[in-house]
Amino acid sequence: MKFTSEHTQIADTVRKFVANEINPFTAEWEKAGIFPARELFKKMGDLGLLGIKYPTEFGGMGLDFSYSMVMAEALGDCNVGGVPMAIGVQTDMCTPALACFGSDELRNQYLAPAIAGDMVGCIGVSEVTGGSDVAALKTTARKDGGDYVINGSKMWITNGMQADWCCLLANTSEGESAAGKNPHKNKSLIIVPMDAPGITRQKIEKIGMHSSDTAQLFFDNVRVPQRNLIGQEGMGFMLQMLQFQEERLYGAASTLRSLDNLINLTIDYTRQRQTFGQPILNNQVVHFRLAELRTEVECLRALTYRAVEQYVGGKDVTKLASMAKLKAGRLSREVTDSCLQYWGGMGFTADNPISQAYRDSRLISIGGGADEIMLGIICKLEGTLPGKAA
Repeated sequence: MKFTSEHTQIADTVRKFVANEINPFTAEWEKAGIFPARELFKKMGDLGLLGIKYPTEFGGMGLDFSYSMVMAEALGDCNVGGVPMAIGVQTDMCTPALACFGSDELRNQYLAPAIAGDMVGCIGVSEVTGGSDVAALKTTARKDGGDYVINGSKMWITNGMQADWCCLLANTSEGESAAGKNPHKNKSLIIVPMDAPGITRQKIEKIGMHSSDTAQLFFDNVRVPQRNLIGQEGMGFMLQMLQFQEERLYGAASTLRSLDNLINLTIDYTRQRQTFGQPILNNQVVHFRLAELRTEVECLRALTYRAVEQYVGGKDVTKLASMAKLKAGRLSREVTDSCLQYWGGMGFTADNPISQAYRDSRLISIGGGADEIMLGIICKLEGTLPGKAA
């Protein structure tokens, strides 16, 4: 992938923003269990960082996805995982389908304010009974006059307590087709304003990502105009799969600098910390392991860059994006576990940057499609996934 001066400028801007507007406050936000999304997003919107890849007519920069990837990688300088994850929901998870397939009316009403940082968005896909099995979701949106009437619930919704609107995936029919019920053709993406009557939010406590608010959302006869439909009715599953490509590439890119930074911190610590008359780093098992981990990060970087380059070129990168997501989650667990071991007792303290990453990064192998889902996608595209019995 070729980098331009614009790529460099965006990366520099993001790193400065992280240093000045995020990292000085993360300890406070972690303790509070939430960060001020509207305040922070407005500052990012003023810098143009929330609409890098989106059309200029809605306030975006009109650049391609590689520039968003650069921002995601630069956000790896954040010393917590919750804030960059929440930013990614705004820029690469709840807005791609709206930007590509939403009506101009919808984009003016919801995308433009999201790009400006005047509105906070969230994505409503997962459910208690479904999780990574998107086809199994139960939330319904039935037509009544000119409205959809929505009933059901959504689980693990990042930004859920602060969101002004939700990009909701719901069943808009029973999924009947010529071949019988088809759960991939009965779903639609609908923009739901979160101040609509009938919506209840309940905060979820987590073992990590504390600064990011996560909610369970309940919908009880919530009325939304049918004009809030994104694209065509029944095409929601396909549109969500397209959104997942950008979400998973964002997730992989956002781990790169974070992992590099953790390795750097561990090198510095083990160089200073001495046992048995020599620095811990002098032990071959330590410096060899850190060299292995650095190599793995570079392999992930190459895979992610390749996937982004092909995506920008218009290719379907479902397999590469799934591979990058899978590797990002597993490598994050490897790096944080190994580094924590070399920090010894200090690594087990709550306010240590390694233990922070250890807690936060565990979500990568679960959220946005678990490792097992990524493996299934890869196997399906490799032609090695066994068919289901009739």
